[in-house]
Amino acid sequence: MPRLWNETIEAHRREVRDAILDSTAALVAEHGLRSVTMSQIAEKTGIGRATLYKYFPDIEAILSAWHERQITGHLGHLLHVQGQAGGAGERLAAVLEAYALLSQESHGRHDPALTAFLHQGEHVTRAHQQLRDLIRDLLAEGSATGVMRDDLSPDELASYCLHAISAASGLSSKEAVRRLVTVILAGLRPAS
Repeated sequence: MPRLWNETIEAHRREVRDAILDSTAALVAEHGLRSVTMSQIAEKTGIGRATLYKYFPDIEAILSAWHERQITGHLGHLLHVQGQAGGAGERLAAVLEAYALLSQESHGRHDPALTAFLHQGEHVTRAHQQLRDLIRDLLAEGSATGVMRDDLSPDELASYCLHAISAASGLSSKEAVRRLVTVILAGLRPAS
């Protein structure tokens, strides 16, 4: 088959897949995890059930794919933020703030059953490791240049950052999130 034809077919498949993911997320947000059926998803997406089943075997597979797409987007955003700042300290501050804001914004948006379901699986573990590696590498660079403390390993400091940022999910404003990040960064500076 001609290359243009293959590219057109692939683009169409991506569009249908994205429409399925978006429709499912909207239905689950509106009706809850246990109330959505494959028939509703097919109808909302504008495709037949047989077509839907060609893409996904069940609702759980759709939600896992949707969540993986969300996480990939968040990691992409953090990498973009990292690339916009200057030195290691500035890049770390920008990444921590961006991640804390993402944590704060996403907290409480889903019902507990959906949250528990979404946060299991290999894609979550893999993404968490990528985030940890990003923060660890920035800390190692900052430590090597003297802007971050060097009395603890970058791995330990990355754990500190991730645990401390988890507090952002309970904060009610962006200003509070920024204050939290300021406190976290203070704990990373070398002792005078």
